[in-house]
Amino acid sequence: MQENNGNLQLASMRSRAFAFVIDDVIVSVLMMFIYWDSVVSISDDSDAMISLMQTILIPLMILKVIYHTFFVWYYGATIGKKIVKIRVIDANHWDRVTIFQSFLRAVGRVISELFYYIGFIVGFFNDGRKTFHDFTGKTLVVNA
Repeated sequence: MQENNGNLQLASMRSRAFAFVIDDVIVSVLMMFIYWDSVVSISDDSDAMISLMQTILIPLMILKVIYHTFFVWYYGATIGKKIVKIRVIDANHWDRVTIFQSFLRAVGRVISELFYYIGFIVGFFNDGRKTFHDFTGKTLVVNA
């Protein structure tokens, strides 16, 4: 199904940042529910807190990849992007992304987070406002 591509506009970095915050809050709340017993059991023990953070790092990255892969592939946008009315499209065909593109984009996003968000900053310095994960997934973020 071809979408109406005649009036595509790149999403602003502001709306992308707002969507990022919404999505990270959603994923954080999900992680808190999953690890609630462990979070509650930690009082003032900083060693236990560090241990918990080390324990949940890999599951957190996996959850982020699953969340972003599924929503971008199936809906064209994460919940945060839906709220701020932006969506992800294929940069070459200006159409829906494939599940593989969505997966590559999600992995690229996690990699950007691991390296101090440098991959996000890249979006401020190119005409397509493309972040590292947009380059890895060959995507664009546009207004919905």
